[in-house]
Amino acid sequence: MSADAAANQDALSEADASRLHEARRSILEQLGKIIVGQEHVIDEILICLFSRGHVMLEGVPGLAKTLMISTLSQTLDLSFSRIQFTPDLMPADVTGTEIIEEDRSTGHREFRFMEGPLFANVVLADEINRTPPKTQASLLEAMQERQVTVGRTRHELSDPFFVLATQNPIEQEGTYPLPEAQQDRFMFKIYVDYPSFDEEFEVARRTTGTKTETVQPVLGAEEILRLQQLVRQVPVSDHVVRYALSLVRQTRVGSDGVPDFVDELVGWGAGPRAVQFLILGGKARALLEGRFHVQVEDIQHLAKPVLRHRMVVNFSAESDGITSDDVIERIVSVTPTTEDELSRDARFQKIFAS
Repeated sequence: MSADAAANQDALSEADASRLHEARRSILEQLGKIIVGQEHVIDEILICLFSRGHVMLEGVPGLAKTLMISTLSQTLDLSFSRIQFTPDLMPADVTGTEIIEEDRSTGHREFRFMEGPLFANVVLADEINRTPPKTQASLLEAMQERQVTVGRTRHELSDPFFVLATQNPIEQEGTYPLPEAQQDRFMFKIYVDYPSFDEEFEVARRTTGTKTETVQPVLGAEEILRLQQLVRQVPVSDHVVRYALSLVRQTRVGSDGVPDFVDELVGWGAGPRAVQFLILGGKARALLEGRFHVQVEDIQHLAKPVLRHRMVVNFSAESDGITSDDVIERIVSVTPTTEDELSRDARFQKIFAS
């Protein structure tokens, strides 16, 4: 490649990075017409979207999780489908099914596939823990392979394809906890918290009047796909990769170099997919903030949403009110951030050698 071509490629990359940063601002502006606050939730959802990941949202009823997702799909000019998960929902109700169709001119009958609600760009799996594991599992192939198999035929899903699942943490009767294998398919688990006083005041004022707002599309499907490819081109230093690895490997009970408090509080830790998502998420976060390189701070910022559903605290920790977020905070606090400190620390030498 010539020097001029390389310079043009770098200029294009910088322009695309600026476009993603500007798109974030425009999306937040459009969502702000409908959604009050929750900027950190929206930012983390966007990081997942541009990393080609999927999101689990957890929060009590009434926090506008469904409204946030449907409004986001409008700002992204993507097709949207909502699946209300219930105990009697069957896998075919999600993926689609084959029906027998007769050609009236010839009388010949043949199977025709009728697409289910999974065939959309943005799929909201509402209250996913209210359906049995068999139906929950119907999402596994779609989320991982971006296709569904019905009978002997594989059907490709729309691209981009983005699953956002919600679950209610306070109602346990009639629910089916997600298997760990399916939880691991979600890039982030995001907690949606109560609004502040000022935010709730604004919600009450807006939603009890007659004024209605509409949002305008900011990005289309083709541009989103191009930006998803750009995210993977963001450079990341070996030090940042080692830092992400050090966080994840410290969650694994019984391994060399793991802190004592992890052995005491954690049942099992995160797998390799956590490292991949930390790095991809760091790349997307850097671009959304207008940077073209990943920092340690990006990894620290994403540690909780990436790790909280991939590591499980034991009964002793639960009885003391200690959550996975508490353990993650302690792991981050005892992990050096500079390359020299990591390389000199005997404990991390054991972790990297194991």
